Amino acid sequence: MYGLIGKMRATPGQRDALIAILVEGASSMPGCLSYVVAQDPKDPDAIWITEVWDSPESHKASLSLPSVQDAIACGRPLIAALDEHHETVPVGGHGIGAAA
Repeated sequence: MYGLIGKMRATPGQRDALIAILVEGASSMPGCLSYVVAQDPKDPDAIWITEVWDSPESHKASLSLPSVQDAIACGRPLIAALDEHHETVPVGGHGIGAAA
C-alpha cells in the first residue's frame, strides 16, 4: 500500500469552499482505498488530507482523471500554501484491510 498525508492552507475564509472541491473531486478514483479531508481545529484555514492507495502507480494515474484535473483547476486559486507532504506505508486499519 501507499499513503500520503498532507497539510494545505486555504486562502483566508476559503477553507470550506476548498474542502468542498477536494471532496467532490475524490469520487471514483481506481485504487484509492481511503481519501479523508479534515479541518484543522487549531487553524481556521488549514486542511489535512490523508490518502491510502493500493499502489503509487494508482495514485499517479489518478492525477490524470478528469474529476481530479477539474478539482485541481478549481481549487488552485483557493490554496494559499502546501505546508506539509509525507509519504507513508499503510499496514492496516479499519476500512483498508491488511497490507499484502
